[in-house]
Amino acid sequence: MVRSHAKLTLGPLNFHWPAAVRRDFYARIADEAPVDTVVLGEVVCSKRAPFFDSHIPEVAERLRRAGKEVVLGSLALVMQARERQAVLDLAADSDILVEANDLTAVAACAGRPHAIGPLVAVYNPGTLELMARQGATRVCLPGELTADAITALSRTALVTGTEIEVQAFGRLPLAISARCYHARAHGLHKDGCRYVCEKHPDGMDLDTLDGTPFLAVNGVQTLSGSYLDLLADVGPLSTLGVGRFRLSPQDCDMVAVAETFRAVLDGDVPVAPAQQRLRNLCPGRRFSNGFLHGVEGKSYRASVRGV
Repeated sequence: MVRSHAKLTLGPLNFHWPAAVRRDFYARIADEAPVDTVVLGEVVCSKRAPFFDSHIPEVAERLRRAGKEVVLGSLALVMQARERQAVLDLAADSDILVEANDLTAVAACAGRPHAIGPLVAVYNPGTLELMARQGATRVCLPGELTADAITALSRTALVTGTEIEVQAFGRLPLAISARCYHARAHGLHKDGCRYVCEKHPDGMDLDTLDGTPFLAVNGVQTLSGSYLDLLADVGPLSTLGVGRFRLSPQDCDMVAVAETFRAVLDGDVPVAPAQQRLRNLCPGRRFSNGFLHGVEGKSYRASVRGV
């Protein structure tokens, strides 16, 4: 059996889980999950950072001992002087790879090796070339790109020597706002939010006025209402030059999710039973891959030859 060279990345935890729950989560990831890289750090709301920042060195060390690469993600929306300083401090740490999630961090990391997160709009080869010239060695592409766009970017990446990563599981990050939707939904202001986002460890589902499931809210972040599932697409995408696939943490058994994707990538399990297992791991959730196939993002399309 020929094993796939594609790697798995566990993306940053978007949700506000209690610190003890996070520590236990990452301990299990370190000990059991077949992922190559783990992105740590608060990327959504700087108000949440103090709850877990002090635990990051210990968690990172445990992940490294388990053979995982550790990457630190930057904040996705920088609005205050203290947030800008936090990004600058992060970029100044030469001992760890930083994933830049907005242009503040991109500028701060210029001239040193770094990664680019999916909230930075790398939509075309010219942007990818610019990021590579500034030191980006890895780019996780935005989730709304089609297979044709990913193919074009992968060809450019071969020239620039940049790793291409694509999210393959979990709610897609769609937008960040200065407003806290979570607080407003609970009759609170952003400055006095009482951290109500902790009530929804998987995001707060939203419906349209006629009751149709739509999106999800996570504090100041807007996410897809469905879970992305590229199990049927990771094989074709890897042949197109995608070297990494990102699993976004959700409130489910992420070790089992990682095992399922690894088994499909390595050819140990056919796609159909793997997809059934994934759905059993996430009961009641809708799945989608529409953006990849050039249709509405909320839909699901069976993979075809070459995606």
